[in-house]
Amino acid sequence: MPNDYLISVNDLCFERDSLKLFGDVSLCLSAGEILLLEGPNGCGKTTLLRLLTTLLKPTSGNVYYCGELLDKVRYQYLADMLYIGHQSAIKLALSAEENLTWMAASEGLHEPQMVRDALQRMGLGRVYDLPCHQLSAGQMRRVALSRLALSRCRLWLLDEPLAALDAEGIELIKSCVRKHLDRQGAVILVSHQDLAAGPMRKYDLKENCF
Repeated sequence: MPNDYLISVNDLCFERDSLKLFGDVSLCLSAGEILLLEGPNGCGKTTLLRLLTTLLKPTSGNVYYCGELLDKVRYQYLADMLYIGHQSAIKLALSAEENLTWMAASEGLHEPQMVRDALQRMGLGRVYDLPCHQLSAGQMRRVALSRLALSRCRLWLLDEPLAALDAEGIELIKSCVRKHLDRQGAVILVSHQDLAAGPMRKYDLKENCF
């Protein structure tokens, strides 16, 4: 596969319980680009994202990272990839700061001020020390998405990142994405809301689902 693509997918198929969910998915993404996965509910958009995280294994087909088979560069790929699912996946008993500190450590980031600055940037400066169970759904989503203000990963995989966010929150996420693209990062996302934050291509899964 051409190594000028950050990630390439070739004839990917996935079956669940002997039933084919989708097949023959082929796509590619270069640095500085956004790829939007489209299609009706149930066509496999979230499943495809989870395949790209390596949480699921494809039935057939190959994924390439920087021109190399993913299996050969798995550890480098995982170090370069950030996944944020449609569920916030934060610990409700911990504060926003404690949650983000724990999440940032997975990327080797251990500077408390960086964590505090990221929360401030996400509009959480006044509630950073509150247990997350006291926050609104939108605030909890901002806690999870605060990773975008910190992450150094080249590839972001985002599943409905704008869900539960107000207009201000959406603009904050767009700003993070723009800066990421300026650094030659790339984004693959599922979103029913507009995330026009840079060069975007679309891939419709409805032609590949069964």
